[in-house]
Amino acid sequence: MQNVITIENGVTRHPLYRMKEPINLQIAAGEHVAIVGPNGAGKSLLVDTITGRYPLLMNEVKYDFSPSESKMACDNIKYITFRDSYGDADGNYYYQQRWNSHDLDDTPIVADLLPECKDEQLRKALYDLFGIEEMLSKHIILLSSGELRKFQLTKTLLSGPRVLIMDNPFIGLDARTRGLLHTLLGKLTEMTNLQVILVLSKTDDIPTFITHVIPVEGRHCGPKITLQEYLAHREPAPAHVLSDEKRQRILDLPYYAENLYHTEHIVDLNKVSIRYGERVILKDLDWTVKCGEKWALSGENGAGKSTLLSLICADNPQSYACDIALFGRKRGSGESIWEIKKHIGYVSPEMHRAYLKNLPAIDIVASGLHDSIGLYRKTQEKDVETCVWWMDIFGIADLKDRSFLQLSSGEQRMVLLARAFVKDPELLILDEPLHGLDMRNRRLVKDVIEAFCGRKDKTLIMVTHYQEELPSTITNSLFLKRNK
Repeated sequence: MQNVITIENGVTRHPLYRMKEPINLQIAAGEHVAIVGPNGAGKSLLVDTITGRYPLLMNEVKYDFSPSESKMACDNIKYITFRDSYGDADGNYYYQQRWNSHDLDDTPIVADLLPECKDEQLRKALYDLFGIEEMLSKHIILLSSGELRKFQLTKTLLSGPRVLIMDNPFIGLDARTRGLLHTLLGKLTEMTNLQVILVLSKTDDIPTFITHVIPVEGRHCGPKITLQEYLAHREPAPAHVLSDEKRQRILDLPYYAENLYHTEHIVDLNKVSIRYGERVILKDLDWTVKCGEKWALSGENGAGKSTLLSLICADNPQSYACDIALFGRKRGSGESIWEIKKHIGYVSPEMHRAYLKNLPAIDIVASGLHDSIGLYRKTQEKDVETCVWWMDIFGIADLKDRSFLQLSSGEQRMVLLARAFVKDPELLILDEPLHGLDMRNRRLVKDVIEAFCGRKDKTLIMVTHYQEELPSTITNSLFLKRNK
């Protein structure tokens, strides 16, 4: 039997990037594997070992990519990490860049970044699946989070890899596209020699074409088992994770009158329109969010959900030209946006890219008290207790002194969630808050949201593509249709 990837007693040279036990792994031709495990378990470390990113002490990783003409791992293995980033990690990105049209001339369009493809049938299938034709003329920084994922997948699949590794490929995609991607990957595995390795935190999303599962936990790589074996022994997600004691702690949080606006209307949008060049994102949108309401915001990729949130948070320069009132105060009426931001807690997929900072996790949480992104203050002693309090609520207090960049993407998401809650905001805006979280943490975060929303005069706007992610406290919904 042909083994495409073989690791025997694999121990990485660098101790920081080492599993607790030597890795023994074989992936045979025709096998499609899901690597599963909780956040921080070591899934990405295992993938980095498979791809040869971290050299081994003794034995090197063995590859057999036949019938591929090239024997080089870099030619045959493509790895998409989906870290919610725009463009290349070159340090030129800044938060809010996506909304600043004056940067457009310095950024490439989608058509320029897609490679040539000899297989016209494959190219057409990918373009049809992901709606690439209507994206070809768009600048890369104008892509929504979901559109960016579609672009990255198309770009990679067009290169015809022998092994395709994808880290949480289904998050950020609307339900229709998720289903179509499942189908397309299944067809590609039938029609070509492509082998797929998926890294999954959300383990109820394993496609049927997957043949084997490798469980990873506590930096230990478990033995490869069949999908059927894994499903037969998989533990269901608990009904609740947040303890009654912590739930009560949230409900008992004191209110500070000087920090409250006490207004009936939290958000008022009057005939708001947003366009980039010829493309209309939002058209004549009227929307009112009242104090205490809990809104679910949904719509297909590219419909304008993140754009709408950027208007509310004043991250979008076009917000100042729109008829928008927050907490009963008209935009541009004299009150600084920083005063208004004191009352808003916010998390979004784009924040991962903005926080490429080698800082202790507690400093990232503390930045939420000052609404600073990219500009950091030394955490004040009086703020430390508050930050640790919320990190404990999210079960990450033990990470407070760890460098943010050394955390897994799921652990980073939990830190950014604690940042959104740390100021006990009147308005909580959560854009895909459960991205990349394992099943337990997904339930925990949902519990925290529900407890927080159980308090008086707390208002929520939440974006998600998964109905089951919505808290039970939702009272209203807004569905955005994409302008063609």
